[in-house]
Amino acid sequence: MWIANNWNDYEVIDCSEGEKLERWGKYILVRPDPQVIWDTPKTEKGWRKMNAHYHRSKKGGGEWEFFDLPEQWSIHYGSLTFWLKPFSFKHTGLFPEQAANWDWFSEKIKKAGRPVKVLNLFAYTGGATLAAAAAGAAVTHVDASKGMVTWAKENATSSGLKDAPIRWIVDDCVKFVEREIRRGNHYDAIIMDPPSYGRGPKGEIWKIEEAIYPLIKLCAKLLTEEPLFFLINSYTTGLQPAVLHYMLSTALKKYRGTVCAEEIGLPVSSNGLVLPCGASGRFEA
Repeated sequence: MWIANNWNDYEVIDCSEGEKLERWGKYILVRPDPQVIWDTPKTEKGWRKMNAHYHRSKKGGGEWEFFDLPEQWSIHYGSLTFWLKPFSFKHTGLFPEQAANWDWFSEKIKKAGRPVKVLNLFAYTGGATLAAAAAGAAVTHVDASKGMVTWAKENATSSGLKDAPIRWIVDDCVKFVEREIRRGNHYDAIIMDPPSYGRGPKGEIWKIEEAIYPLIKLCAKLLTEEPLFFLINSYTTGLQPAVLHYMLSTALKKYRGTVCAEEIGLPVSSNGLVLPCGASGRFEA
């Protein structure tokens, strides 16, 4: 398992009965987590004194209950600064477990010894974009949500990367890739963090099980002759590490490099165990 264990401003304090107790900077949140199927005593004081609690509804969705939480606050990861705010579907605007991948590809970029162009698809609020830019890459950031791209730009400014070579694109990711192929553009590295289900800006339906492998094959056409890396993340139960490994190995078989895939996770400070948080597949030269 690849573990994001270099955080200072974030931690999973405890997890039990379908929920996780987290510290985001100085604020304590309780959020649901479908992986937490065990029942252990909730002895940590944060369970009784939290700043906000997201309650899952039996009918689907849910809502926040706030006790003492600002509308927006920031946390840091190394030189990066991320603005957080609670919004629907329990999210805060950041997936801390992805820091395990940020550290990995940042080293790849720094040691490449050449200019590196990175394409980040389904780029959300820009965690991977900023990590790649801070490591010295030129990044094309693509997301179908204008609001998410605006949020990512705010994170870039807060991280001192306002003038970094980042291209901000609001577009359907598949259509953007198809246009880039027609334009003859190429990238040294590709990152993708596709949702399980979603819609593009014009209502295009995305179902990951049906669409992910065709997209990987399309993206392979955008790679330079000697690509540096290809990273795919999955939070979909059916796309286990072995599936990610198989897809990358077959779609990128013409390129020299190795493929590996693992679960990603976050350490739990109360007991020393690791909370699984999805999976990642990596191709690297």
